[in-house]
Amino acid sequence: GPLTGPNPTDRGKPGSKIHLITDRNGVPLSLGVSGANTHDSLGLEPLVRGIPPIRSRRGPRRRRPAKLHADKGYDYDHLRKWLRERRIRHRIARKGIESSTRLGRHRWAVERTVSWLAGCRRLHRRYERMAEHFLAFVGIAAAFICYRRLTN
Repeated sequence: GPLTGPNPTDRGKPGSKIHLITDRNGVPLSLGVSGANTHDSLGLEPLVRGIPPIRSRRGPRRRRPAKLHADKGYDYDHLRKWLRERRIRHRIARKGIESSTRLGRHRWAVERTVSWLAGCRRLHRRYERMAEHFLAFVGIAAAFICYRRLTN
């Protein structure tokens, strides 16, 4: 189906990649799906644009995150410039200069949420041919994660 591509690590079998932005607690804020052969950096701009307004206790709603932590897959000057134009502070590990271990203090929340998504059988193996249906199931799984995180 659409939004699949040859997975470079799995002998070229078609697959999908789930892109995700979470808050500090691991609650999903924005979701996306792409083919397995697309680069991670192509999914950042649509994800940041897809973050809904955040209700605050006082004042207007926040329409952008204050800070964004990302791994080396997003280390590109055009992405850094794009984030700076939107006044989003970024902490992106640099290729060849900095290890990702320092970002591990912040990235574990995202990795934990991805593992929760992978625990859903319907998402672990893609049964749907239509990308819209697969994205809908990813959204349902994210809603369950939000429910579990917010009720505890």
